[in-house]
Amino acid sequence: MDSNTVALVTGGSRGIGAATALRLAQDGVDVALTYVDDAEAAAAVIGKIEALGRRGLALRADSGDAERAAGAVQECVRALGRLDILVNNAGVGVLGPLDGLALADVDRVLAVNVRGAFLASQAAAGRMGPGGRIITIGTCMTQRVPGPGGTLYAMSKSALTGLTKALARELGDRGITANLVHPGPVDTDMNPADGPYAAPQAAMTALGRFAAPAEVAAMVSFLAGPDAAYVTGAEFSVDGGHAA
Repeated sequence: MDSNTVALVTGGSRGIGAATALRLAQDGVDVALTYVDDAEAAAAVIGKIEALGRRGLALRADSGDAERAAGAVQECVRALGRLDILVNNAGVGVLGPLDGLALADVDRVLAVNVRGAFLASQAAAGRMGPGGRIITIGTCMTQRVPGPGGTLYAMSKSALTGLTKALARELGDRGITANLVHPGPVDTDMNPADGPYAAPQAAMTALGRFAAPAEVAAMVSFLAGPDAAYVTGAEFSVDGGHAA
């Protein structure tokens, strides 16, 4: 990629977000990331980005806060000079029986997973030039919900399909692409591959295992790069065959 390229990865202090931030830095990109509470983890990722010879920036911003969701984009541009790649990775999951979901749960999940992604995309689109990339992280549960308890989470992530396809149409004439990546079970601290609920999740995939965060980041890297210039409005499963 061009050595002047700048990316913003929301929720980039851990898991898929951290792996994505590091992969983009390896690709020669300067990377800003957002985090909510764990400043130490964010600083550790920034240290690794800088060790790769790229500029890094950690921004405290909760994607569920409307002002901060858009404000992080503006802060990134002010600090790093531009924005070429937005990775909407920040997300929350509230799982449980339908009758046990409170209004506060609904509001929080939709605020982060849907409104936050929309507002960040809206702000980023206003700053991007030709070649810009908006890449959003969805979930395999938009394509196959394997059991009860996922109604709210699946609904929120399914909204990202409409967002992505509409962004592709709206921004295509400016040379900006928008795509969606659907991970399956991924080995993170929130859902470890050796955790108590891991075995049934792995069994639902064709490959019988969890992904490493870097495997999802590799798809993001492709979509962010020059070889994906003619790819837009598309959904990509990195789910080990979960939806097969």
